[in-house]
This record gives sequence, C-alpha cells and structure tokens, in this order.
Amino acid sequence: MKVINLKEKFNLFSEHWSPKIIGELNGQHVKIAKIKGEFVWHDHANEDELFLIIKGTLKIEFRDRTLELKEGELAIVPRGVEHNPVAEEEVWLMLFEPINTKHTGDVKHELTVEKYEEI
Repeated sequence: MKVINLKEKFNLFSEHWSPKIIGELNGQHVKIAKIKGEFVWHDHANEDELFLIIKGTLKIEFRDRTLELKEGELAIVPRGVEHNPVAEEEVWLMLFEPINTKHTGDVKHELTVEKYEEI
C-alpha cells in the first residue's frame, strides 16, 4: 500500500493521448492521461469507461449529443457507445478501465496505444 500523488505523476510525462498506469484495482487499471485536440471515434464493446477530470474541460462527443466535463466532474461511457473525446486546451484526466480494455476499441489509429507504460 502506498500514497500516489497525482500532481507528481502528471509531472512525469508530457505526451498527449498516451495513458499511463498508476495502479490496479479489482481487475481494473487506474490510468492518467494528458490530452489535447481531438481523439478518434471509437467504442468499447465489452467495457464501460470512466472519465474523471483532474484539470481542464473535456468534451465527449456522441453521435446525438456532447457532454462537457469540468474539473472534479466525471462521466461513465457505457459499453458499446461510440464516443470521441475532444480537448480544446490540455486536460488531465483519470480513467478506470478493465485491464483488457483496448485504447481505441477495435479501431486502429495513429493515436492507438498498444502497451501502456506504468509510472
């Protein structure tokens, strides 16, 4: 058991759209990421995805609407729901996902991360 300081962890990297594993909880990875710009439309057929905003404002586009999440807010995207995260300015976020969750679902894209770094 150890204390994890989120600010210290976020200061260890600068790249966008490359989630880092900071812990494991009941078969889930706890990940943090810095994001900026537009990601890629994708879904996760078998996993829900939790987005917790640490810093900034994130828009999550859906085919029929857009959610806007601010610091301290979270949203859970249900499995199978196509979505596209967009950050006009840099956003720091935390993700909770089952360990086998693919970064961009079944979509292959230049931003797709195949193997997550643990920090």
